[in-house]
Amino acid sequence: MRKLELLAPARNLECGIAAIDHGADAVYVGASRFGARAAAGNSIEDIRQLCDYGRQFGVKVYATVNTIVYDQELADTRHLLEQLVEAGVSAVLVQDMAVLEMLRGLLQVHASTQTDNRTAEKVRWLRDLGFTRAVLARELSLDEIAAIHAAVPDMELEVFVHGALCVSYSGLCYASQHCFGRSANRGECAQFCRMKFSLLDAEGRVVERDRYLLSLKDMNQSDHLEELAEAGACSFKIEGRLKDITYVKNVTAAYSQRLNDIIRRHPDKYCRSSQGACRYTFTPDLSRTFNRGYTTYFLHGRRPDIASFDTPKAVGEFVGTVKELRGDSFNVAGVASFANGDGLCFIDEERRLQGFRANKVVGNRIFPYHMPTGLRPGMRLYRNSDQEFERLLAKPSAERKIPVTMAISAFDDDSVATGFQLSVSDGLHERSVRIHAEHQLAMKSQRENIVRELSKLGNTPYRCERVDIPEDFGFFIPASRLSEMRRLAIQAFQEAFGGKVNGGRLTEMTISGRSVHLPPAYTPTYLYNVSNATSRAFYESQGFSPQPAYELKPSAGPLMQCRHCIRYSLGYCVKHGGKRPSWREPLSLVIGDGRRFRLEFDCQHCQMNIYAQ
Repeated sequence: MRKLELLAPARNLECGIAAIDHGADAVYVGASRFGARAAAGNSIEDIRQLCDYGRQFGVKVYATVNTIVYDQELADTRHLLEQLVEAGVSAVLVQDMAVLEMLRGLLQVHASTQTDNRTAEKVRWLRDLGFTRAVLARELSLDEIAAIHAAVPDMELEVFVHGALCVSYSGLCYASQHCFGRSANRGECAQFCRMKFSLLDAEGRVVERDRYLLSLKDMNQSDHLEELAEAGACSFKIEGRLKDITYVKNVTAAYSQRLNDIIRRHPDKYCRSSQGACRYTFTPDLSRTFNRGYTTYFLHGRRPDIASFDTPKAVGEFVGTVKELRGDSFNVAGVASFANGDGLCFIDEERRLQGFRANKVVGNRIFPYHMPTGLRPGMRLYRNSDQEFERLLAKPSAERKIPVTMAISAFDDDSVATGFQLSVSDGLHERSVRIHAEHQLAMKSQRENIVRELSKLGNTPYRCERVDIPEDFGFFIPASRLSEMRRLAIQAFQEAFGGKVNGGRLTEMTISGRSVHLPPAYTPTYLYNVSNATSRAFYESQGFSPQPAYELKPSAGPLMQCRHCIRYSLGYCVKHGGKRPSWREPLSLVIGDGRRFRLEFDCQHCQMNIYAQ
């Protein structure tokens, strides 16, 4: 039976606990330094608390140490890794091969998506180095994932299923470093891809003016989890270590329910990798949380609707069309209900996103704080801030418990001692305790009282689903003794089976001297992202002589390598049935300060590269 893992983000301890409560099987969290989201760091003490909380449900915690590291930081990195081991994390996500070497024999190591994992050859090489999991590139299709799994079946494959999309292959984007001195490979991405561009042809003519030509919609694979599992994915990752707690609650709950549906349909094929069933006080709804519009990206091949050219901001849920404007208000044709304070938006006739707040709502008539200019009848209206939903999620919104069955019986040891036995079982494991006590016959049935007392599991991670009592059980047991039995039984069960987290420490890992499967050869070689002497020595032992990382020595190679293709998205890719363009290439992107970036269309590999000019 294959275990499926829902992997949720944790911006901080509060978000991590919320992710666990709402159904995550694993959580990934950044430490104080060296994570690919520099603004999402956490103290070692908070990570330790998160590990302790997750352990009671068998939930794993993965630490992200997935930036490139400079020579002067190697000692601090080693110290951080030692602290993470002591805190109890189950694995570390890694980009820099120097960090891999430091972890040898200590913990399981996952190859971050920043190591550019998109071929079977690369994944096989990572396995040979000692990585136990590869986080695959977001751009891969089902067929490509299945091919990697078939070629390297003993490697765990983690796939992104929800959240923001980077337009460049992860780990191969240097635009933020080039333009702003902020390295994406150092966790400081300035989101160059969310900027406004004009598109010019070789003669300087404007093809598109002031549009968000590199901004992608958000990924949503919630309807395709079973296909991904069939292709070989075992871990389903939600992006969002900078997202707030309401996002984490809603998205984690939504995906947890989808995975449970798959398991209900295939109980002999799949199971969850952690324990516990969640009860929610709300109905998860992915349309009601932060999103730029949704796409399945390249899951089923190239699609024309992956980009969000009009805005890089959250558009949210479609709630109807504008029907009639009247002075300081308008009404909406649709079935959605609204609340005072809702954030609403629309794309105006100039293809600009305009947003406003609802000051007052009367039925389907909305009175904004300020009537927006550009609003016209027939325009599509979206809600990107849902006050009622936010209020629901601001409260305690989920409870996670492991369902158990309790069974009580009487025993009599050859008249030497009498007493009662209480067993606790979760269907897979069982523990029993005994207390010695006199068998006193009850004057009336004690079943209701016994069930009530044994079901009081309080703040434990367990919920009593059923209490089994023999038909002929007619004894009186004081409430204090029932409470004592319950406490001892739960304690014994939790000590024996609670918090079982598989994986973690490794006994052996080799990272040098193995070159049976070589890594892909990058040209230019700064794409290896080598930023320290240890990493350089590693690649040299593999037969490569890489240049220093772009952050150390800027080079003239591509700033971005993208599967997203502007020519295709505008309908001008002849290879895929588009119109033949009238412009003359090369095309250039131009940002507001006049800097230009040349586009190269590598049609052989169906890839778009971006260069500085």
